[in-house]
Amino acid sequence: MPKTTKKAVVEEKAPTVMDTLMEGAVQPPLVGDTVEGPVVALGSGRVYIDLKPFGTGIIYGKEYLSARDVLKKVAMGDTVSAKVVHTANKEGYIEVSLKEARQAMIWGDAEKAIAGGTVFDLMVKDANKGGLIIGWQGIQGFLPASQLKPEHYPRVTGGEKHLILDELKKLIGTTLQVSIITADPREGKLIFSERGSGTDAAKEAMTGEYAVGDVLSGTVTGIVDFGIFVKVREGLEGLVHISEIDWGLVEDPRLFAKVGQDIDVKVIDIKDGKISLSLKQLQEDPWVTASNKYKKDDMVSAAVIKYNKYGALASIEEGVAGLVHVSEFENELKLREALSLGKTYEFKITLFEPKEHRMTLSYKKAK
Repeated sequence: MPKTTKKAVVEEKAPTVMDTLMEGAVQPPLVGDTVEGPVVALGSGRVYIDLKPFGTGIIYGKEYLSARDVLKKVAMGDTVSAKVVHTANKEGYIEVSLKEARQAMIWGDAEKAIAGGTVFDLMVKDANKGGLIIGWQGIQGFLPASQLKPEHYPRVTGGEKHLILDELKKLIGTTLQVSIITADPREGKLIFSERGSGTDAAKEAMTGEYAVGDVLSGTVTGIVDFGIFVKVREGLEGLVHISEIDWGLVEDPRLFAKVGQDIDVKVIDIKDGKISLSLKQLQEDPWVTASNKYKKDDMVSAAVIKYNKYGALASIEEGVAGLVHVSEFENELKLREALSLGKTYEFKITLFEPKEHRMTLSYKKAK
């Protein structure tokens, strides 16, 4: 006889009146929540807010002092938004902060500005070696030097930090068109950018006269760590980014041009009144030649030219380099012990995509 199993039957209880009431009950505010209510009483250094159905909120002590300029203008019946800092003090009031609520709203406005790409006209308050200090709605923000427009970037020969700071200080008191690119209320971090903020109709008109692929003659007006500035006509400069200077490895743009030098450049991008230029695209692409000489699984001799976080770059000829991945070694230290900068070793090509300028090399497989 087969055994029969009994299934347990769970009876569902009908909800009680208390259950229904609890489900519909509004949860009391927690610390950090923003609440709102009318002012019901004004005392000496105190403001009372009706927070039905939870009780009465109070702004007093340091919270009153930090917002006293605003609270002096508050009248009976005015609706006030505040942030809960204590759910119930010894007198039974819910302690709230006007300043904390305003800060939360400001950071919310900052996030909306990022999403909408809002542009602000703001004054530079101070400068340090990394960039500019800008104030917005009572919050101190930072505009890194790398986010300045080309015409405002400090172009200092040799890149000496104290000279860069001197150039940045010249912008104190000036008004710049900037947008917010980072807003982090937890860290109090507000980062601005001048790049892409606003449009210059005159520059847009000038760049509209050129097309991608045009070869232009210009004059080098500045050299910085990330590239070379070239004036192609009065009132219009373009940037040759460090990645567009040469097909080979470029670590210092200053080795490829001098301020005042006349050079030819190729237009590779035009956008929002800005023009991007290239030097290397006026030269023959060495990867094209390499595509006729090498293929996957070939054994090659290559010189180690640079270390990076992924491993080491090794060049098989000028402008054509591949990655030797750190995973071939126990760790980065072992890689550097095995492969010294400037020395040539035998490698096996494990990936070769000349159209994408990609190549990987294996040190172990070559052995």
